[in-house]
Amino acid sequence: MPRELTGRHVLIITLGAFGTIIAVNVFMAVKAVGTFPGLEVKNSYVASQSFDRDRDAQAALNWTVTPEYDGRELTLAIRDGQGLPARVQGLEVTVGRPTHMREDRRPEFTYTGGLFHAPLALEPGLWNIHLTATAPDGTVFRQRIDHYHGNRVN
Repeated sequence: MPRELTGRHVLIITLGAFGTIIAVNVFMAVKAVGTFPGLEVKNSYVASQSFDRDRDAQAALNWTVTPEYDGRELTLAIRDGQGLPARVQGLEVTVGRPTHMREDRRPEFTYTGGLFHAPLALEPGLWNIHLTATAPDGTVFRQRIDHYHGNRVN
């Protein structure tokens, strides 16, 4: 004989369904916040006030950056518009994963032969190279370069 579906059964089914949905949402929100590396800028409005001017000054440098990584050393070639080594006053580089900051590294570069060299050991996978270079006139050049190290499956 089939059991009768009562209001109590419907309430339990409804609470169970919504409870499961809420629990999954809370879990996903905690994971999302836990892996977010933080703010890019403290005040986006203030940063936006000089964005166009900074972008135009950086574009006027006409620099290109080419990274090379052989598994032991990161090499950066920073070239000007004529393909010659750019005159870099200061260089700061952070190499890290796109999703978290736990593995961020700030390699120390030496300049020889028109290239910047730094010893670096990277695990396989996707890495971001965040580069900030300063020109002799004080213009700041910023670039994020996506870099994949390791074997790709085709």
